[in-house]
Formats: sequence, C-alpha cells, structure tokens
Amino acid sequence: MIKSMTGFGRGEATGTNYKVSVEMKSVNHRYLDLSLKMSRKLNAYESDLKAILKQYLNRGKVDIYIAYENISESDVTIQYNKDVAKKYLEIFREMQEEFQLENDVRVGSLARFPEVVVTENKDPEEEELFEVTKQAFVLACEQMKNAREQEGSHLAKDLIEKLDGMLSMVDYINEHSEEILKDYRNKLLSRVQEVLGDTNVDESRIATEVVLYADKICVDEEMVRLRAHISSMRDALVKGDEEGIGRKLDFIAQEMNREANTTLSKANNLEISNKAIDLKTEIEKVREQIQNIE
Repeated sequence: MIKSMTGFGRGEATGTNYKVSVEMKSVNHRYLDLSLKMSRKLNAYESDLKAILKQYLNRGKVDIYIAYENISESDVTIQYNKDVAKKYLEIFREMQEEFQLENDVRVGSLARFPEVVVTENKDPEEEELFEVTKQAFVLACEQMKNAREQEGSHLAKDLIEKLDGMLSMVDYINEHSEEILKDYRNKLLSRVQEVLGDTNVDESRIATEVVLYADKICVDEEMVRLRAHISSMRDALVKGDEEGIGRKLDFIAQEMNREANTTLSKANNLEISNKAIDLKTEIEKVREQIQNIE
C-alpha cells in the first residue's frame, strides 16, 4: 500500500501508578529522522521506542512528544527512624547527668531533630512505567500508520489520474508529429514547383529533405521511453507493495522529465511545443507529490 510521509498519531495508556500520553507527527524527509521529547525519567526507553517506531515507518521526519503522570494514591511515605531517636535520647541523658540539667525533651521536639522523622517519595515499579509507555507508543504508531496509508491512497489515486492524462498528451504528440511531416513534404513540394515551374520535380530529392527534417524533429524514441516510464510508474502505484517505493518513483519522474525536455527542444511546431510544456508541467506536479511518498 502506498504510504504518505505526512501523518499524525496519538496514544494514551493508564496503569496502576502511571498515565502516559504520546503524540507524534511526521512530514516528508529523504531518510527516517526521529526526534523524541520526553521527561528524563523516560530517557532509558529511547532506544526501545525507536526500534518500535521503525517497525511502522521507513522514511520521514518524525517529532514525538511523550508525557507521563504519576497517579498513585500517594507518592510520599513518612518514616520514623527508631535507632536515630534512641541515639539522640542517650546523648541527652549523658548531657543531663554530666551538667546536672533537666531533661525536658518531648516527642514533638525529638521529632524535629534531623533524620528522626523522614519523608520519602515512593517510586512505583519502573517496569510498569515502561509497559504503559510502550502501550501508548504503539497506539500512536498504529494511528500514524493508518493516517499515512489513508493519505497515501489519495496520493496514488491522484497520481494515476495525472499519468493517464499524460498518456493522452503522448498520443497527441505522436499523431501531430506525423501530420507535421506530411505538411512539410507538401509545402516543400509546392515551393519547388513554384521555382521550377513545369519542370519535373525530383521526388528522391524531396524524400531526402523530408527524411533530414524528420530526423531533426522526430520524437518517436522519446515518446516510446516516456510511455514506458508512465506505465512503470502506474504499475508501481497500483501494486504499492514495494518497500521504499518513493525513491523509485522519484527516479522514474526524473527520467520522464528528461524525455519531456528533449521533446521540447526538438519541437518545431507551436502545437507540439505547447503540448510538451503541458507535459513538463504535469511531470513537475507528479514529482512534487512523489516527494511525500514513503
């Protein structure tokens, strides 16, 4: 199936402790160019996520944004450090006995001493975070793939219509090239007769001149090759199952443009020149659209 390199995908997944959302968008590019923007906490997953994406895309510039949220009921724990509190009390008793002081330590004051009561951020299972991130990422990739295939289908249809139109232009040039030779022969014969009057005209000489003229303006080979290129591109678009087809189509379009340029340079007739220009215009439109095919 023909795939466009333009698309958008979004995925979201929720686990016990995490909620992850992924957004990605892509545009045309010669190669696969990935840009990931995400929290440092997710950096360890970058290579795994890129490997997943490469299963869905071959070419394109892809910008990916990943956000996560800790949704656990409480991500903070408060702990009482019994050993540290005991050590503080032992020191206070020693101070009381040595300096004959009143030991006025209360629970509230003891709790304010360093390391007696501590708070810690709970860190839910890292494995769960990766699995949730992977689920959201795959959903976004699937949506991106579907969007690119849908756009690619529209591109292929439009390109095939343009190619069919180009075939009619090739037919027009072929038909009019034959007419031009006939007109040239008749005009040449008429001029020679005007000059020579009743004198017999050398038909072989006329034929030689027509052949020389035909050699200068003949575009048969260009039209045969152009028709073959159009047919090849059309078949590739219809099948659409070749990997990296965009590069192949771009090469064919370059060859088509080469034949159209040669035809225009040989054209010695206004109608054929105009048709060759129309042909080049359509080829350029095709090339522009092909730039967006994966």
